Amino acid sequence: MDLRDFIDMCERAGQLKRVKAEVDWNLEISHVSKLVEEKGGPALLFEKVKGYGSPVFTGAFATTQRLGLILGKGTDLSMVQLTKEWMNLAIGELIPAQEKKDGPIFENIVDGEKIDAYMFPSPKFYELDGGRYFGTTVFLVMKDPETDEVNLGTYRMQLLDKKTLGVQILKGKRGDIILQKYRKMGKKMPVCAIIGGDPLLLLAGAAMVARASEYDVVGSLRGSPVEIVRGRRTGLPIPAHAEIVLEGEIDPDILREEGPFGEFIGYYTDELIKPIPKPTLEVKCIYHRNNPILWETSAGRPVTDVHMLLSFTQSAMLWTELARMEIPGIKSVYMPPEAAGRFWTIVSVEQMYPGHAEQVGSAVIATNTASYCCKGVIVVDHDVAADDLPRVWWALGTRFSPARGTQIINRGRATPLDPALEPGTDKLITSRIILNATIPFEWKIKPTEIKLSEAMLDRVTSRWKEYGLE
Repeated sequence: MDLRDFIDMCERAGQLKRVKAEVDWNLEISHVSKLVEEKGGPALLFEKVKGYGSPVFTGAFATTQRLGLILGKGTDLSMVQLTKEWMNLAIGELIPAQEKKDGPIFENIVDGEKIDAYMFPSPKFYELDGGRYFGTTVFLVMKDPETDEVNLGTYRMQLLDKKTLGVQILKGKRGDIILQKYRKMGKKMPVCAIIGGDPLLLLAGAAMVARASEYDVVGSLRGSPVEIVRGRRTGLPIPAHAEIVLEGEIDPDILREEGPFGEFIGYYTDELIKPIPKPTLEVKCIYHRNNPILWETSAGRPVTDVHMLLSFTQSAMLWTELARMEIPGIKSVYMPPEAAGRFWTIVSVEQMYPGHAEQVGSAVIATNTASYCCKGVIVVDHDVAADDLPRVWWALGTRFSPARGTQIINRGRATPLDPALEPGTDKLITSRIILNATIPFEWKIKPTEIKLSEAMLDRVTSRWKEYGLE
């Protein structure tokens, strides 16, 4: 699958709207997208952007139906069911990427003085943004100079001039760790910024995959190898069916002001208060397909497609990590998009021994996924699905005892994007809370839940059309 296949699938499933009216890259695309996403509407393909001849695609992840299409699982699965599918596939054998000599991405090659990153209709999203953003649905390919491991990471990218983009590589992320290795070596880091290809690659790039190349993980998820080609200048592997590739290098010692940007948290970050220098991508070559599709996400306040993306990838990776820990009884895992897909976690568990629920809560905090910026964990019994928020609230209201079920962890790793941190602070530490909303396993007498009669349910179901309630 590539991005064009996915767009065709969305259209056949009634999940795509082609916008044929002319729209402006300056605020209009983002505002239309945001309003449609908030109503759970279709993905949008803006076919006529003012001043440009190529389209912009938004809203890829905004519904579970479209996430299901990306996974090849249809449109009728819930978020928890989709993340379970990812978990089951991700713990299987990896399928290495398959290298090709050529691919559609090389249909057009732009280098030298012809390089102009403004050749694509990159939007300006919000009024206070620092400029236009080429990269909101983009992943950056780089290679660890010590291990030769290839990493795909998602980082926002602002257009600074024709040949330069600011890249927000946050401290402590894998991309930053690799960049610091190049700094110690006194070398520039070769990179490729990718838009398009198999949508699963974007999901993998956002999922903090720790054990292997994201290309190989996507191969295992897809059941067939990802087709790659080599960048003509860097030799880095890039998807043969990508839409746009900016190939170049990042000098670890050259920083330029980037931002502000209306982030996925629903707030602006510290760039609005003071300029923050960021690494910059110096573009050496541009590859793109004929009539390239620029893929973007509107970001901003939840819920948009980026929050659905984060909810899916973070839930899936967390569940995968818990499965590898071999903790029994876990029924579902959910990091709600309403909490930006990162800050809160809900886990449903079938308790098997005293302290089981407490173990699950502690294990979540210990994972690679939740150790970064997660502030709270809610543990519920197996009869409550993690993504059934009304019943999660019911469990908190009826099974949770604050004195018995609350644990506070005073120090944990925070993200600099967290608006709850004091403005301007360099102490990226947050506290965390575990809320055990389960009925204690060891209780001899437990509350008796009101349940519907199974026999009457069968009768009622069989007569449903007779009631005129279909």
